[in-house]
Amino acid sequence: MPVRQFSLFILLLLSCFFAACEVDPEKRQVFTQDDTAVEIGRDVEILYSDSAVVRVRVLGPVLHNFVNRENPRQEFPRGVKIDFLAPDLSVTSVLTAKFAVRTPEKGIIVARDSVVFTSNKQERLETEELIWDEKTAKVRTDKFVKITKPGEIIYGFGLEAEQDFSYWKIIAPKGRIKVDQLNEALR
Repeated sequence: MPVRQFSLFILLLLSCFFAACEVDPEKRQVFTQDDTAVEIGRDVEILYSDSAVVRVRVLGPVLHNFVNRENPRQEFPRGVKIDFLAPDLSVTSVLTAKFAVRTPEKGIIVARDSVVFTSNKQERLETEELIWDEKTAKVRTDKFVKITKPGEIIYGFGLEAEQDFSYWKIIAPKGRIKVDQLNEALR
């Protein structure tokens, strides 16, 4: 290869190289806070404690943490499991749902879609939405509820309960209860 052709080839090769390295201002991608306002976590475990004692454990396969200023929230799009714990770390009740949203400013978690809340006393609550208030340690709903206990099933609309399910009240109950329990309640 003659020197002149070789020089021309090198010049052409260098010009292609520098042209490829040039940054087109229109192709440059700029990220704003809105673009990066979601943090994603996998196999998440969140622990809540009071006076250095763990009281609640929140587990989720996926967590979307939205950090924008207008609406900060944590979403569990693939489901959530919340274990409510006694001081000895034994589980007193468990809440599961297919979707949940936690609003840190309000201190509430809204669980939706196939919500099941069970206690260690073999009581089971089923509903489509349940709200857990972290500050008051209570759960509530205004939706249809079904509570199953050994030997009885109670239906109704609306519920207020302690997070350990030690006390609960259906706002508008319907269903069957044992007669001896009714007599004890009337005394």
